Amino acid sequence: MRKRFLILIIFFFSTSIFASSILIPMDADTQKNHLKAYGITYWVLSKQQKVQWLLNYRGGSFLLPDGESIRKECQIRGVSFEVLSDDRANSILDEISSPSKNQDAVILEKAPKIAVYSPKGNQPWDDAVTMALTYAEIPYVTIYDEEVLNDKLALYDWLHLHHEDFTGQYGKFYGAYRAAPWYIEGKKEAEKLAKKMGFNKVSEEKLAVALKIRNYVIGGGFMFAMCSATDSFDIALAAENVDICEPMFDGDPSDPNYQASLDYNKTFAFTDFVLERNPLKYEFSSIDMTSQRGNVPKESDYFSLMDFSAKWDPIPTMLCQNHTSLVKGFMGQTTAFKRDEIKPTVLVLGENKINGEARYIHGIKGKGFFTFYGGHDPEDYQHRVGDPKTELELHPTSPGYRLILNNVLFPAARKKKQKT
Repeated sequence: MRKRFLILIIFFFSTSIFASSILIPMDADTQKNHLKAYGITYWVLSKQQKVQWLLNYRGGSFLLPDGESIRKECQIRGVSFEVLSDDRANSILDEISSPSKNQDAVILEKAPKIAVYSPKGNQPWDDAVTMALTYAEIPYVTIYDEEVLNDKLALYDWLHLHHEDFTGQYGKFYGAYRAAPWYIEGKKEAEKLAKKMGFNKVSEEKLAVALKIRNYVIGGGFMFAMCSATDSFDIALAAENVDICEPMFDGDPSDPNYQASLDYNKTFAFTDFVLERNPLKYEFSSIDMTSQRGNVPKESDYFSLMDFSAKWDPIPTMLCQNHTSLVKGFMGQTTAFKRDEIKPTVLVLGENKINGEARYIHGIKGKGFFTFYGGHDPEDYQHRVGDPKTELELHPTSPGYRLILNNVLFPAARKKKQKT
C-alpha cells in the first residue's frame, strides 16, 4: 500500500510539473460541445489570463494556461479538453509556426464587453446571437435606441444588431401582419419612442440610430449583424435625407423617384441595389436573394467557407474557424446577399457559388470592423413568426452557430499593425 501510495504521489507531482497547458480541441471528432468551448475561452479571458487561438489547427483549437479551476469548469460545462506537457505545447506551436503550414497562433488578450441591440420586450430566443451567448455562458448587455442615441456605444467592444429594420418600415410585415395585435402594438411603441427621443417619424429616429452605429464602427468598434439588420442598415445610410417610406409607415408619401437619390458611397457593404417599392411585399431590396434563389431543397442548401492564409490574413481566418468548411443554409427575411451588389472592398467569407449568393461577409470601416451574416437561425431552417425557440442543447456542435461565436471572440485578439 505504501509503495502504491508513493507511486501515486510521484505521478501527481510529475504531472503538475510537466502539464503547463490545456488544449481545447475544436475538431469534429474530439470536441463534444463546440459552443460552450467559446464560453470557457471567454471565461478564462475574464480572469485576466491570455489564450492562444490556434488557427486552422484541429478546427481552430484554443490553448489555455493550465489550472485546476479551468479543468473543473470544462468538466462542469461538458467541454472536451486535453492536458499538455510543456514540451508538447511547444511542439504544437512550433508546428503551427512552420511556413509550410497554413496555421497561426493568435493571442487573445481580454474579454470584450458585449452589447446586443434589441428591443427590451424581445425574448432571448427571438435572436440567434442572444441564444448563442446565453448557451455559451458569455455575458452581454441589452441596449436599444435610447442607449445608442445617448452615446452609450463607447462602453462596449462588440455590438450585435438584432433582427431589425433601420428604414422605419416596421420590417415590411405590413402585407401579412398589419392586423396582428403584435404588429399594431409594436408600431405604437416605436412611434412613442421616436417622439420621446425628439423625432417626428420612426424612420428619422432609426436613421439617427444607424448613423450613431456607423460612427461607432468608424471609431474602432466591432459590429456584427444578421438577417434584416444587414441590408436595412445599409439602405438607411444610403437613403439619408430621402423619404423612402410609403404613407402606411410614416403618414406621408415617399419622395418622387427616390431610387435615383440613393447615395451608395455612404453604405458599408452594398452598392447599386434597387429598393422594393411595393409596401405589401416582404422584402427591402434586390440585395436579398430569398425570392431570387428559386426552390432550393433544404437537403442541398449549404454554403462553403472560404480558405484564407492564416499567417497573412488572420482576421478572415479567425472568422471562418470551424470543424467543417460546409455549413447548412438557413432562411431569414434577408437570407443571402447578391454577389453583384457587394462592394469590391468587402470580403466574402461564405458563399453558395451555384446560386451566386454570399452568406457571410466582412469589411473594414474607418478604424473598425463589420460582419454581416445572412439568415435568422442556423438551426431553424425556415423560422416563422410564432415558431418555438431553438434548443441549443440539441445542437452543441453547430457549425452555423460557431461562426457567430468566432465574431464574439474576434475583438479579443491582439491587433497587428495594418499596412498603410
